[in-house]
Amino acid sequence: MRLHHLEVTAFGPFAGTTTVDFDALSDAGLFLLSGPTGAGKSSVLDAVCFALYGDVPGDRAAAKRLRSDHAADDVVPRVVLEATLSGRRFRIDRSPAWTRAKKRGSGTTTEQARVVISERRAGTGDGAGDDAEWTPLSTRLDETGHLVTRLVGMTLPQFCQVAMLPQGRFQAFLRARSEERHDLLQQVFQTGRFDDIERWLRDRRVELRRTSQQHEAVVADLVSRVSEVAGSAAPDGWTGDADGLRAWMGELTTSAVSASVAQTLLVDAASAAEVAASEESAAGIELAGRRSTYAAARRARAGLDAAQVEHETRLDRVTQAQRAAGVRPLHELAVSARAEVRQLDQLSRAARDRLAEMLGVTPLDDQEIAEHQRAATSTLTEIARVRPFRRQASDLERQLGRLTRARDEAGTELLRVQTRAEEVPQVLAALEPRLQAARESKALAEALTADLEVLRSRTRAARTAESLTTQLRGAEQALAEATQARLLAREALVEIREQRLDGMAAEIAGKLAVGADCPVCGSTDHPHPAKAAPGAPDEATEREARREVDDLEVVVEAHAQQVRGIEAQRAAALAESGDSVEHLLVEEEATLANLERARSEASTVEAWVARVEALTSERDALAQEQAALSATTTRLDTEIAVLVAKIEGLLEQVGAVVPDAADLDDLTAHLQEVEQLARDCLAQTAELGRARATAASTQEAADSVAAAAGFDSSAWAAAAWLTDAEIADLQQQIDRHEREAARVDDLLADQQLVESAASDPPDLEALAQAHHRAKEHAAQARETDMRLRDRGRRLRGLSDEMDDALSAWAPVRAELDLTADLAALVEGKHADNRFQMRLSAYVLAHRLGQVVDAANLRLATMSGQRYSLVHTGQRGAGETRGGLSLLVRDDWTGDSRDPATLSGGETFVVSLALALGLADVITDEAGGTDLDTLFVDEGFGSLDSETLEDVMDTLDTLRDGGRVVGVVSHVPELQTRIPTQLRVHRSRNGSHTSLSLG
Repeated sequence: MRLHHLEVTAFGPFAGTTTVDFDALSDAGLFLLSGPTGAGKSSVLDAVCFALYGDVPGDRAAAKRLRSDHAADDVVPRVVLEATLSGRRFRIDRSPAWTRAKKRGSGTTTEQARVVISERRAGTGDGAGDDAEWTPLSTRLDETGHLVTRLVGMTLPQFCQVAMLPQGRFQAFLRARSEERHDLLQQVFQTGRFDDIERWLRDRRVELRRTSQQHEAVVADLVSRVSEVAGSAAPDGWTGDADGLRAWMGELTTSAVSASVAQTLLVDAASAAEVAASEESAAGIELAGRRSTYAAARRARAGLDAAQVEHETRLDRVTQAQRAAGVRPLHELAVSARAEVRQLDQLSRAARDRLAEMLGVTPLDDQEIAEHQRAATSTLTEIARVRPFRRQASDLERQLGRLTRARDEAGTELLRVQTRAEEVPQVLAALEPRLQAARESKALAEALTADLEVLRSRTRAARTAESLTTQLRGAEQALAEATQARLLAREALVEIREQRLDGMAAEIAGKLAVGADCPVCGSTDHPHPAKAAPGAPDEATEREARREVDDLEVVVEAHAQQVRGIEAQRAAALAESGDSVEHLLVEEEATLANLERARSEASTVEAWVARVEALTSERDALAQEQAALSATTTRLDTEIAVLVAKIEGLLEQVGAVVPDAADLDDLTAHLQEVEQLARDCLAQTAELGRARATAASTQEAADSVAAAAGFDSSAWAAAAWLTDAEIADLQQQIDRHEREAARVDDLLADQQLVESAASDPPDLEALAQAHHRAKEHAAQARETDMRLRDRGRRLRGLSDEMDDALSAWAPVRAELDLTADLAALVEGKHADNRFQMRLSAYVLAHRLGQVVDAANLRLATMSGQRYSLVHTGQRGAGETRGGLSLLVRDDWTGDSRDPATLSGGETFVVSLALALGLADVITDEAGGTDLDTLFVDEGFGSLDSETLEDVMDTLDTLRDGGRVVGVVSHVPELQTRIPTQLRVHRSRNGSHTSLSLG
C-alpha cells in the first residue's frame, strides 16, 4: 500500500479544503507530521483511515463527529484519497453521515454516508494529473469495505496495529494475547488455509464419529438380536473387541448345533414310543369292536325271530298283488268307460239346458238344435265381413287420440319455449355487469397480492429496526459504561502519576547507593534521604494502571465497532420499512381484507363465464326448438283432420250390417256361443251312444280275465292290487329281513368273533391315555428340535451379518482413530503437542519468528544493544493455547520478562521495532501485503535524547527499502532532525496544512 494524494474538506479540524501530496513527501522516505497539540495531526491519519475503511481509530470513532464544527453549514464533509493497493491505483471518495438544516421549513435532516471507489485502468496514463480517466467500481458502502479490506489485506484494527500506529495504540500488538496476534498474522500472511485444514479435520472427525456410531448401532443391534436368540448375554466390553465378538458368536453357534444333534436323537426315540403306543391302542380298539359286533349279532338274531310272522304276511300280499296285476288294466278300462258314460250324459243334459236358456225356449230336440246352429253360422259370416272395418276404425281412433295429445303437448311446449326465449336475453343483460366486476376483482387481487408482499417485507424490516433499536440501546449503554470505566481508569492513572511525581524524591532516594553520586545534586553524601509516604504508588502500580487503561481502550473500541455496525443495519432497515410497525400492520391488515374480498369476488369469474356461455347456448337452442315446434304443430293439425274423415267412412259401412255398431262384439260373442253349444249338443249325443256300447263290452272282458286269475270278479282282483311303490316297499322289507338274517348267521358263525367274545374286555381308556402321553412327548420333542434348528439357522445368519458389520466398521474406526489423533494434534489438544499449539499457530509461529528476527535487527540499535524480543511457544498468562507469545530479553541482566513490565519509553521502542519488523516481513513475503507507507503517531516524547537518536537512526535506514515513514510528533528535536515536514496550523477558523521539503 502506498499513498499518493489526500484531499480533506470540512473534516475534523479542517474547515475548508486541505490537500496533502504524499508523493512529494514520499520522495524523502521519512517525513515529519508536526503541529501544536490539538491542531489536527492525528486527524490527517484519521482521514486516511476513513477514506479506506469508512471509520476512524480510537475514541474519535465513538464520538461520531467527523464533520468540522468550523465549516459553513452548507459545506459537505468529504475525504478523497488516491492510493496504490495490491499494485492497482484507486481513488476513494467518501462522505460521512452528517446533519444539515432543511432546505424548506425549519429543523434538520440527516445526510447518509456515501462512497465512490474508482480505479485507474492500465494503459490510460501514469495515474497522475487531474485529467486522468477513472472507472467507478462501486457506490455501495459494504461492497467498498469488502474490496478495500481484501486489497489492503487487513481490517481497520489490524491496519492500525501494523501500518497506522495512532497515539497510545501501536503497542497493542506487543501486548496482545496469542489469539489476537493469531487473527492479525493470519490476515496479513493469508494463512487461512491452515484454519481450513483444522476445520476440515474437525468436520471429518465428527462425520467419522457419526458414521462409526451408526456402525456401532448396527453391531449393537446384532449383538442384542444374538443375545435374544441364544439366550446368552454379550461379553462385557465388546465395543472395541471384534475378535471377542466373533469368538462369542462361534461358541454360540457350536453350542446350538450340538444341542440340535442331541435333540434329534430324542425325537427319534419319542417317535418310536408314539408308534408303539398307537399300535397297542389300535389293537385294543379292534378287540373291543369284535366283542361289540358279536353281541350286536346275537341281539339282531332275537329281533329277526320275533318278526318272522310279519315277514310271511308281507310275502303273501306280494304274491296276490302280482296275480292281480294282469286283471288291473281291463278293470280300469271298464271303470273308466262307465265314468265316461256318466260324464257325457251329464254334459249333454247341461248343454241342452243352457242352449234352451239362451234361446228362451223349452227343451229342444236334435232337429231344432241343428236349425239354430245354421242360423247363427250365417249371421256370424256377415259380421266377419264388416268386422275389419270396425277394427280399422278403432285403430284410427286410437291414432287420433295420440295425435291429439301430441298436438296439445307440442302447443304447451311451444308456449314454454316462447316464454323462456323472452327471459334469456334479460338474464344475459343482468349477468354482464357482474361478470365485468368479477374480472376487475381478479386484476385487483393480483395487484393487492404484490402490495401485500411489499408490505410484509417492510413490516419485517420495521420489526428488525425495532429489534436493532433495542440492541443499539444496549450497545450504546455498554459503550457508555466502557467509556466511563476508561475515563475513571485514565483519571486513576493521572492521579497515580501525580502522586508518584510528588514522591519522586523518595523514589530517587530509594535508589541511592552508599558513595554513589546523587542524580539530582551530584553529592556523594546523603545525610537525610527522603522517605516514601505510606501507600505511595510505585512504578509497578503505575504500570498496572497504564495496562488497565490500555485494556479498556480495546474494550471501548470493540463496543464502538458494535454500535456502528448496529446503526448501519438499523438505518438500512428503517430505509426499507419507511414507517412504524403499527402503521404497517394496520395497512397490511387493510390490504389483506381488501385482498380477501377481491379474491372472493374473483373466484366467481369462471362461474359467471360458464353461466353466460350456458345462457347463450340456451338462447340459440330455444330459437331452433321454437321453429321445430311450430312446424310440428302445423303437421299434427293436418294429420288429425285426415284421420277424422277416414273414421267416419268406416263407421258408415259397419252400421249398414249391424245397426248398433257399439254392440257388435257382444252380438258376435252371443252368436258364437249359440253356435258352439248347438254343435256340442249334437256331438255329445253321438258320443254318449258310442261310450255306452264300449263300457258294456269292456266290463265283460275284465270279468273273464279275473276269473282266469282266480278271482270272483274284476272288483275282487282290484281289492288285492298294490301300487308299484307299495310292492317295492314290501319287497325291500322282505329282502332286508332275509339279508339281515344271512348277515347275523354269518357273524354268529365267525370263529374269530366267537373267540373275541370269550376273551377279557380291553381297557380302552388306559390305552388311549398312554397313546396321548406318547404323542404329546413326541410333539414336544419335535417342537424342541425345530426350535433348536431355527436357533442354529438364525445364529448362522446373524454370525454372517455380524462378520459383515464388523468388517464394515473396522476401517471406519481405524480412520476415526487416525483422524481424531491428527485433529487433536493440529488443534493443540494432543499429549504429543507439548506447547498445546494449533497448526495455524505453528505456521504463524514461524512467521512471528521472522518478524521477531527482523524487529531485533532494529531493536538492538534503538535500545543500545540492551533489549531483544524472544518468541516462545509457551502459553502466556490466562492463555489456553501457546505458540505466539512474546517476551523481552534484557541482555544486561540475562532475564526474559513480560512486555507489560517495560517502561513507557521502552514500550515505545520495542513496539516500534516490532511494527517495523512486521512491515518488513509482510513486504518481503511473496503474496503478502505490501506496506510501503508507515505512520508512527507520538510516543517520541517519552524517549531520552540518546534513545531518540538511536530510534531516528533506525528510521533513517527505512529509506533504503523504498518505504515511506511518517513520524507524527511535536518534539522540537525531531523538527530539526527531519527536514521534510507536513505542518498542521491551527486557528480560530479551523486548521490548515503546509508542506516543507527541507
